[in-house]
Amino acid sequence: MVQLTDLSVLAAQVGEVLLNSTATLVTAESCTGGWVAQEITAIAGSSQWFDRGFVTYTNLSKQEMLDVTEQTLIDSGAVSEQTVLEMASGAIDNSHANISLAVSGIAGPGGGSDDKPVGTVWFAWADDSGRCDVQQYLLEGDRQQIRHQAVAIALQGVIDRLGNALA
Repeated sequence: MVQLTDLSVLAAQVGEVLLNSTATLVTAESCTGGWVAQEITAIAGSSQWFDRGFVTYTNLSKQEMLDVTEQTLIDSGAVSEQTVLEMASGAIDNSHANISLAVSGIAGPGGGSDDKPVGTVWFAWADDSGRCDVQQYLLEGDRQQIRHQAVAIALQGVIDRLGNALA
């Protein structure tokens, strides 16, 4: 299990690295249901570095709001590398941000399969230059724990990517 980190601390660190890099962030969330955006907007002044958040829980919303293709959803499913790549790219294309994070997963307790068990979560972080990083995790715990870990991983991913770019 990923350590249950204080999300408000991570969100504040995200704000610091975004301010230092003069970047703005957009989120595209499925299984976290807007929790990443909630943590970010709990930080006073976050409007300086956070543009918007998309909560796209259904496949149709992923298509309509983030330009995820129907074929991707048919071929790969909502919880897949290709879907989060398209979510991250679509979030940038449909916002004024230049950095995005996308998350889609199976938080449980149902919905898992042999190929994609409960706890399977895909993440993507992209920027407007076309760079995109993708990671998959198999998280453990109940629904709340899986979602909490996913928010922490999403936020830490922004810190890691921008921190490395600024180093």
